[in-house]
Amino acid sequence: MREDKQLLVITHLSQLLTCITGFGGLIVPLILWATQKENIYSMDLQGKRIINFQLSIIVYSVICIPLILLLGLGFLGLIFIGIISIIFPIINAVKVNNGEVPKYPLSLNFIS
Repeated sequence: MREDKQLLVITHLSQLLTCITGFGGLIVPLILWATQKENIYSMDLQGKRIINFQLSIIVYSVICIPLILLLGLGFLGLIFIGIISIIFPIINAVKVNNGEVPKYPLSLNFIS
């Protein structure tokens, strides 16, 4: 196993593809994790955290849709989800580059 901080940073930042293209924020990290988890040190742990975070974002977004009818609370939820889905991949990419262990808050544990 080799250490490759650049690929880990790219994996974290690839989540931002959803903001740019509308899709890919789950697919690209999933592919990188699935193909490199045996080769790159810490890719398995961080890949699982990224996938869990992306799946959590999807679940929270789906929950917010019906809440739009309830006094517009869903709009606030979607704005909050949008902000954290941009900020935390960037923060965690910087942490990985500095040799720290990144964590994603509010992440449900789908893959352990």
